[in-house]
Amino acid sequence: MDSHPEYIPGFLELLTVLPEEVLNYKIAARPERRRQFEKELTSQMEIALNILTACLAISELKEQVLEAFASWLRLKHGIPGSVLSTHPLVLTALSSLNSEFLSEASVNVISELIHYTAAGGVDGVSANMPLIQVIVPKVMNLKTQLSDSTKDEEDVKAIARLFADMGDSYVELIATGPNESMLIVHALLEVASHPEYDIASMTFNFWHSLQLNLTRRESNIQYVNEASIEAERNRRLLVFRPAYESLVSLVSFRVQYPEDYQDLSYEDLKEFKQTKYAVADVLTDAASVLGGDATLRILYMKLLEAVSGHGNNEHKDWRPAEAALFCIRAISNYVSVVEAEVMPQIMALLPKLPLQPQLLQTVCLTIGAYSKWLDSASCGVSILPSVLDILMKGMGTSEECAAAAALAFRHICDDCRKKLCGCLEGLFHIYNRTVNGEDSFKVPAEDSLHLVEALSVVVTELPPDDAKRALEALCIPIISPLQEAINQGPEILSKRPSRQLTIHIDRFAYIFRYVNHPEVVADAIQRLWPIFKAIFDLRAWDMRTMESLCRACKYAVRTSGRFMGVTIGAMLEEIQSLYRQHHQPCFLYLSSEVIKIFGSDPSCADYLKNLIEALFQHTTRLLTNIQEFTARPDIADDCFLLASRCIRYCPQLFIPSSVLPSLVDCSMIGITVQYREASKSILHFLADIFDLANSALGEQFIPIRDGVIIPRGASITRILVASLTGALPKSRVDVVSYTLLALMRAYGSRALQWAKECVLLIPSTAITDVERSRFLSALSDAASGGDTNGLIVPVEEFSDVCRRNRAVQEIVQEALRPLELNLGIVS
Repeated sequence: MDSHPEYIPGFLELLTVLPEEVLNYKIAARPERRRQFEKELTSQMEIALNILTACLAISELKEQVLEAFASWLRLKHGIPGSVLSTHPLVLTALSSLNSEFLSEASVNVISELIHYTAAGGVDGVSANMPLIQVIVPKVMNLKTQLSDSTKDEEDVKAIARLFADMGDSYVELIATGPNESMLIVHALLEVASHPEYDIASMTFNFWHSLQLNLTRRESNIQYVNEASIEAERNRRLLVFRPAYESLVSLVSFRVQYPEDYQDLSYEDLKEFKQTKYAVADVLTDAASVLGGDATLRILYMKLLEAVSGHGNNEHKDWRPAEAALFCIRAISNYVSVVEAEVMPQIMALLPKLPLQPQLLQTVCLTIGAYSKWLDSASCGVSILPSVLDILMKGMGTSEECAAAAALAFRHICDDCRKKLCGCLEGLFHIYNRTVNGEDSFKVPAEDSLHLVEALSVVVTELPPDDAKRALEALCIPIISPLQEAINQGPEILSKRPSRQLTIHIDRFAYIFRYVNHPEVVADAIQRLWPIFKAIFDLRAWDMRTMESLCRACKYAVRTSGRFMGVTIGAMLEEIQSLYRQHHQPCFLYLSSEVIKIFGSDPSCADYLKNLIEALFQHTTRLLTNIQEFTARPDIADDCFLLASRCIRYCPQLFIPSSVLPSLVDCSMIGITVQYREASKSILHFLADIFDLANSALGEQFIPIRDGVIIPRGASITRILVASLTGALPKSRVDVVSYTLLALMRAYGSRALQWAKECVLLIPSTAITDVERSRFLSALSDAASGGDTNGLIVPVEEFSDVCRRNRAVQEIVQEALRPLELNLGIVS
């Protein structure tokens, strides 16, 4: 090196890159080799650091030397903290903190040192205390530079990053509340107060982690009895109260709309919304520590400051009030429903605020967020009229405002339903204006569903006779446009855009879902059936309309249950007939809901048996090759979801039926379909078949199941192993693993033999004998009834080995392909 100094920069680059390769998963290394490589590097760490120390003598290479040192520190072990605390590389990095221009490499080294000291959790921190005692004072000396206006912003950002790293790494130690740790907390408050959001937000993760340590029951408090643990937890909460009180004030202003908000681009507006959500999370952390009521009092003072002097002056800046209300809304889940000091005053303020659209939108959302408080508060009844009046104004202001008002209306009706039973006339007035689309109301069609749900939950509280009349009133404005469309004749109805029908049908779905009066809903669906049947008959080709109609029928079935009477028969007859012609997946989806409700009812056995046999026979004739599965993924998904439901709710009808063998054959063709939901449904279906012995109902059908599965077992195993090793994307390995392990549990040594036969087909150019035997050993443990949770890692490693590059993946797939299936390679 002395005789060829020109080689040293290249050599340092090599030293920097070597440890980085441990975490470089683009390299097609086997997991075992990766672990071995890391051990090799760790064992040589001292030598590497000695070489780097020698290179420090060349001053112009100092930055590169420190970057290489940071890279080695990422290995997180190798040299004790006590040795590092006096190491020349560490001292060089720390000394450069005092220089006028902050070295990026030094900051990277100190950041990695902080992570290094915390690598073993609390024990790691204790063992590395000599190093921590060297680092922390040096970083703390930088605190004054956070507020130095002459300092370069990038330097301030680097300093803030070191404080954030210390907070995140030592949070468990800080949470115990020693005086020294409070210095770090105060420094982090200073970072949080920085005007630049990107710098302030670096601390947000720390406040969340600290909150979890202070509030969760399983936090590390080493005391014998519960009373001592509780006393210690309360002591810690008390220590950090002032910090979180300051934090609330420091972050709440960041959600205020900028002055030029109307000129913001779409991306800037999106970024501003993300900022608001991040601040809301910090406020909920503060409320967890301080309590919602105490946090509310701080934010109420902010609201008072914002509205002071508003009076009748419409031109007063609305933005501070909107920001304060956004924060108050963010902590709504933490405020006590019996809070009587601040909330009544906030509710009294709301009607006095200007009707500026963004402010009114936040007012509406805040009202909705405190609906539980409105229900519990003693003054709730007297406040409700003014609150509903605000929501009415919101519905007539702008689409965004109307959407917020509709959502708030839903929350209030949901939580205050008993109080509102006597106000039905007023509620129906709002409902009818919205559903009929009156010009003065700007509620978008999608958001009108909130009002349908709102009225439906109030109707649920009425006695049956009153509920029947109220439900009829709910349906009238929805029936009229549908009846009118049907009366225009088949030709015009078939040409109507789907949206003109689904907007009304979706409202029926919400009524049937939320009016919890089974007999009343059953009576309504019986009266409405002629309209539904007409739409089924004339629009069966239209997927969107059929999905909407089947969703409405699903909720009618779910709510009415066995009160459905003859209507259920007519409904099933309709979908059974239409499925043959139009193959709509939603017909299968509706059938699965019927199976769930009526599957165990002996009086429906014949009907349901005919239904599932007809549906499955037709589906298996449709899905005869992988190309059909790819072309019809929704049908595959809903078909096998229905099959799983049959196993769960009516195995007595499904397992002995003639369709089971053809359905298993069909599943074998479709396992490798690249559509996630379809593939997962097929795998879950097979796992349910294999786990049949786990259910009391299913155990008696094991001989029938075995008669179907055992002749196909070797092929099923081979397809599952092919799926595990590249025929399906890596994201599906967990589902495939579960299904394969379920097969092993069900068929023991026989399944293990199937697995051995197919794994032996994989050439040694792709996997070694050790990798093969480790995988088979995991399957053997599963076959013997071992804990499957511990077997996931070796199964996933086998998958990784076979996917490590495209060439290996292709070799494995070529060897395992059991049928002429379209096993596409997925990177």
